[in-house]
Amino acid sequence: MVTNEVRGTFHFLQQENIRLKEENEMLREEVVHLRHIFRTLGKLSQTAVKISPRTNVMKLLDEILLSALTSINAQDGSLLLVDEEKGELVFVAVHGRIREKLLHHRIPIGMGIAGWVAQYAEPQIIANVYTDPRFSGNVDKIFEFKTRSMLCVPIQRDDLVMGVIQALNKSDRKEFTQTDLILLGIVAQLAANALVKAESVSD
Repeated sequence: MVTNEVRGTFHFLQQENIRLKEENEMLREEVVHLRHIFRTLGKLSQTAVKISPRTNVMKLLDEILLSALTSINAQDGSLLLVDEEKGELVFVAVHGRIREKLLHHRIPIGMGIAGWVAQYAEPQIIANVYTDPRFSGNVDKIFEFKTRSMLCVPIQRDDLVMGVIQALNKSDRKEFTQTDLILLGIVAQLAANALVKAESVSD
């Protein structure tokens, strides 16, 4: 005779087995996704090393940015370079809804979260930008955009900040994670290496 306790245990084991199968499938998909990311980043890294005077560096930076946004499921993002002479950040690569409008736009270093990261060289992960006093809504207002969440990392060589990469609004309104921040940091280093290499071949 099967008791209620045995039935309950059997039901629990069935449910646990289903849960573990679903969890294993999610982990398998994540591993496949990460492998794809690192293959892509590896190819970009090789391209950065092989930069020549004929290389279109801006196109390469655009590809690096796109790979970064795809890898962390961000809907929008940009890569900004420092204009030391004018003390500004320039949007040199943009992906997302306002790509064409935002390209070549400038903001002062120190303004907004991107400007703060450029000034202090500290990566930031922000779940809700409206709770952060550093956030400036100027770009959103000018270009009729809505920033919700943000990752922002410096592009730097040693202590010199050359620019920043920012990722905005993770898909499905999820929050960015520390893993996302690490991946974006790796991409920022790729961008820095590409810029350094481009400077050396143009001398």
